[in-house]
Amino acid sequence: MARNAAKRKKGKSKGRVFFSWKRNLIVLFIVGVWVVAGEWFVHHSPRWIERQRERFSSPVVDALLCVGNPAAEITDSLGLTGTDAVYEYDEEAPRNSVFFAGAPKRVGAPAPDDIQIVDRGEFVIGWSPLLRHPVWVAYHVIPEQNYEYTPERPNFKRDKSVQGAPSPSSYKNSSMDRGHMAPNYAILTCYGPAEQAKTFLTSNIAPQAPRLNRRVWQDVEHRIAKLWPKRWGEIWVIVGSISEPDSRNRDVIAGTDIDIPEYYYQVVVAQEGLDIRAFAVIFENKNDISLWPSRSLISIDELEELSGFDFLPDLPGFIQRPLEAQLPTRLWPVRVIDVFNVLIGSHY
Repeated sequence: MARNAAKRKKGKSKGRVFFSWKRNLIVLFIVGVWVVAGEWFVHHSPRWIERQRERFSSPVVDALLCVGNPAAEITDSLGLTGTDAVYEYDEEAPRNSVFFAGAPKRVGAPAPDDIQIVDRGEFVIGWSPLLRHPVWVAYHVIPEQNYEYTPERPNFKRDKSVQGAPSPSSYKNSSMDRGHMAPNYAILTCYGPAEQAKTFLTSNIAPQAPRLNRRVWQDVEHRIAKLWPKRWGEIWVIVGSISEPDSRNRDVIAGTDIDIPEYYYQVVVAQEGLDIRAFAVIFENKNDISLWPSRSLISIDELEELSGFDFLPDLPGFIQRPLEAQLPTRLWPVRVIDVFNVLIGSHY
């Protein structure tokens, strides 16, 4: 009797183990399908995603984004998913130039009409005395970085050489960060402390929401400065802001006339051999912790309409038109050994 009971007990134990494995496989299959669906979902345009939110319930869309975004960060960085905007060009990339294909050209509102060019050597500023912050800044990152990053930062200083440049104290108690346009880290590691100090002049500063400045904006800066040069070589960048064109409706820092932009953007270009690779991202100037840089991609054509600028104006039209019309679905891949650095983000 005892022997038979033991056999029955052993048989039940095997059955439970089999059921447990079967259940785990089913769960893994469901999770895998959900992750694949999420990755497929997030590689569509932001407008398409918002249309799906209107068609279906927000929890379903949010759940797809929740699993799709982090999974896509890995597979995009490895080059397994997503597409880039790439066009073949038979001219060599410019050398020792801040601009890849010319400075942004104003074509209309909302770009202000009082832009003054301020040349800082390793970066160039398009300054608006009316708005009292840069409208755009161009800089250039090289892969041969000979300077070590140090956590000691220069103090912010008013740029007395630029009309309307505010005092650093103007931002005090404003709930806005003094956001670098030409980034402190990239300029320091490429060109040294003397050039880094110029990034702390208020002619290079604009009001940014703290979570934008310290999270998604810095994430893109981190890839530009540390990761992409190792994979793609030299990187050319134009960062900028978009403000309300009607001065009566502008938001300003309390007690000042310093304009608070509605949006910030980055246009990033590299050339590997004969391939020009370019993308643009745009972010609302707000404290949104759900932002992912690759989900904020926009075609350069659309950014030009929103900003009032013509970017890369010196590219031949037969190249500029298709390159700027294409909407990438990912940020550029990195080297395999740098994928972990994408996941942990910037740490400087």
